[in-house]
Amino acid sequence: MTDPVLDVEDLGFETGAHLLVQRALGGLPPGARLGIMGRDPLLDLHLRGWCRPRGHTVTAADGPVRAWIAPGGPDRWTNAERAGAPDDVAGAAPAHWGLAARGALVEPGGPEPPFDLAERDLVWADIAPALYASAASAQWDPATAVPWDAEFTLPPDIERAVVQVMTYLVENEQAALVVPARLLARVHPHFREVVQLLAVQAADEARHVEVFARRAARTGGPLGTSAAGGRESLATLLTEPDFSLASFLLSVLGEGSFLNLLAFLDRHAPDPVTRRAVRLARQDEARHVAFGVAHLRHRSEIDPHLRSRLRAAVERRHDALAASTGLNQDVFDALILLAAGEWSPRAIRRGHAAVLDLRKEMDEGRRRRLVHLGFPDDEAAALSALHTRNFM
Repeated sequence: MTDPVLDVEDLGFETGAHLLVQRALGGLPPGARLGIMGRDPLLDLHLRGWCRPRGHTVTAADGPVRAWIAPGGPDRWTNAERAGAPDDVAGAAPAHWGLAARGALVEPGGPEPPFDLAERDLVWADIAPALYASAASAQWDPATAVPWDAEFTLPPDIERAVVQVMTYLVENEQAALVVPARLLARVHPHFREVVQLLAVQAADEARHVEVFARRAARTGGPLGTSAAGGRESLATLLTEPDFSLASFLLSVLGEGSFLNLLAFLDRHAPDPVTRRAVRLARQDEARHVAFGVAHLRHRSEIDPHLRSRLRAAVERRHDALAASTGLNQDVFDALILLAAGEWSPRAIRRGHAAVLDLRKEMDEGRRRRLVHLGFPDDEAAALSALHTRNFM
């Protein structure tokens, strides 16, 4: 049997000769060698450097053939494995899969990044891929989606009320940005739809912060107040390490309550900029709530103790905030004034009743979602009543 010879002509390894060598070696009969011909002056050096980590032996030759390659040694891909299948999410993702694409052939010996959320059921919801696709197609540009050039002038007291509410919204949305950002860094990339969805959720909140801050600063006056009790309430969201509990407290209870708040502001917005900003934000928040609920439904089907853990999380947070002042009084008063629209006693009475109705709507929404997660009606009502007075 004559050993085959490959002529790479003047092609160097830095410009692709290795591809021709690799292809020729792949078709080499057992026991054969591959001769290499070529005119590149660095061919011998680059050939040896390429063959060494692949376990091939290179022998110098005279004449037209410049070297012989004898395949041998362990193939670097001998113990490689697939990182699952592209269309099939594994139940658990080993650390050594690391950042490999789902379905890729993973060479052994790579780094093992510390993704501690590496089990499917800890983070998954079957709706995640569809929600991500919806979120990706529904992104909006803060610079153009809100009518910033709309001309309007509000009475000073109404404008200050808007600024106070916007200040409060920025504070809450900044917390809602940090939570998914912290969680997504812990999720194994194999569960890419969840990582992508959390990334879009963080991007959503970044947009909300931008538009609410811009609306607050529209007239150039000072921003509103930030109460210690409100920041204390939000801080409890930042310290919850469990993925499911964090999703429950933020998305199901907090952002679920904010759906009602944003709808209230849409109804009572005194200007087109405020109305458009809160309407866009509400569309995004609805997706966040949908994922939180779907994930917890998925988790509850395999974890019979989940509901007791959710209940304990609500009670623990309530106890931690027992001494806090709850909702900033300035925010409460601003909501009353926005719903009233003016200072007459009749209007203020109407605005106060509207804010009380808002609280009732928030409570009813939380109770519905809790029942959807499997809590009995009476327990859902009790847990909803323990939710923070700061809304989020």
